[in-house]
Amino acid sequence: MKLNDFMLKNFPGLELRSPLFYSWDASIRFELGVDESTVSIHENPRYLQGVYRRAIDLFEALHAPQDVLYLVADAHDLGKGYALQRKLNVFTKYVNTTSVLRHLQHENRPFVYPEDDEDGIYRTHRFSLRCRRSDFRYAALLKAICNQDMGKRPSIHYPVYFVNETKGTIYYVYDDRGCDVLGTEPGVIHSVYEEFNDWILDYDRAEIDKVFSCSG
Repeated sequence: MKLNDFMLKNFPGLELRSPLFYSWDASIRFELGVDESTVSIHENPRYLQGVYRRAIDLFEALHAPQDVLYLVADAHDLGKGYALQRKLNVFTKYVNTTSVLRHLQHENRPFVYPEDDEDGIYRTHRFSLRCRRSDFRYAALLKAICNQDMGKRPSIHYPVYFVNETKGTIYYVYDDRGCDVLGTEPGVIHSVYEEFNDWILDYDRAEIDKVFSCSG
């Protein structure tokens, strides 16, 4: 099954674009970055280690080693010229085998934020790879995503989505502050709602509790 077919069947009407949490009812927003001192987060090594730990723990709770996933990366062309090869690093650097990379798909599509494209000239290059969790170095990839605003390398500065075909979930780390978890329906992700309840972002907790408190 291709990514677009899976999305139409399981997440009808949902566009992969930030912020995912506010676009789907069965969704949870978790806090990744918790400042553990009065020191700037950029000078506090414990801060980023905590971010990594939470991002990886959530990922492993959602994805078993043999689950089939779509690893999705969006590269936005804002009309100033664009080098496709540069954006393939998320796949060539973190996917374990070249045989898996042969299945990489590329779609040149309208800009996913049309409200910011008055002239209709922007494009979104969407790369997707159907693979298993065991096919890529997810821990290293998640750390690079979390590094994007922290001045550390390696870092990834474009959206990366983990769409789980087996479980019917979407996992999106938007930066070191937090991540969104979506399920086809609330029961699909109720276990992470319970297990990681303390990590739910307080700002959105009331809305999340309304959806998940009776879904177990």
